[in-house]
Amino acid sequence: MTASQEQVLQHLAKIIESRKLVNGGDPDKSYVARLFSKGDDAILKKIGEEATETVMAAKDARVSGDASKLLYECADLWFHSLVMLAQYDLDPQQVLDELARREGISGLEEKAARKDA
Repeated sequence: MTASQEQVLQHLAKIIESRKLVNGGDPDKSYVARLFSKGDDAILKKIGEEATETVMAAKDARVSGDASKLLYECADLWFHSLVMLAQYDLDPQQVLDELARREGISGLEEKAARKDA
């Protein structure tokens, strides 16, 4: 990931953070503030919806060969995942750090290690 890609994530995370009610986010003026005002369940429901739409777009792309809708839906899923991270006071950099930690580790080994923890 390039520095500019990380900057995009960090910039978006800062905007999302500013939409929290405690930071002055206004649910009447901001979609993200409205999600925060509805609480965890609304955010998690939206993640589920976006995940389902992403899967369906992937299935459609498999048939049609056009992945443009998949890209759009994946962006929605990532965006709403950033909102969820903010809800739990987590930062995208923490996710990037976790992915970096896993680099070079077999996915099977990493999953088995989680069962022991």
